Amino acid sequence: MSEYLCISGDVKLGENVKLSKFINLYGCEIGGNTKVGAFVEVQKNSRVGCNCKISSHTFICEGVTIGDNCFIGHGVMFINDNYPRATNKEGGMETEADWEHRFVRTFVGENVSIGSNATIIGGIKIGAGALIGAGSVVTCDVPEGQIWAGNPARFLRMRDAD
Repeated sequence: MSEYLCISGDVKLGENVKLSKFINLYGCEIGGNTKVGAFVEVQKNSRVGCNCKISSHTFICEGVTIGDNCFIGHGVMFINDNYPRATNKEGGMETEADWEHRFVRTFVGENVSIGSNATIIGGIKIGAGALIGAGSVVTCDVPEGQIWAGNPARFLRMRDAD
């Protein structure tokens, strides 16, 4: 591996995964034939499926599952704590133990496309074949095959068959 890659020993990489420089992967799984762009972080207990494209500057936090054949645009942010804090009740820096009761998982179905700079609030499900517009803030579940966009993201129409 290159000196510009930070990949911990517990990462599971499928066959033919393409990794750009300046990435941080730990405790996660990346499926075969997936391409990960520069300046991407994928945290522990997250999974990216096969045949995906994860564009640069994307943050996939702990607890995110992304299905096969997904496109994740540049600068997409996933969230796993909808009420984050810097410090605990005692005034010290929060640890995992302090926020574990707020931790939420997010699921992205197969064949989903998420546009650049979208923010995916934690604890939701994006159904298979959905499309999320660039810059959207997704705050609730998105059903299969639908196009959503805006802040907050709202239903626009059904996605056309490719």
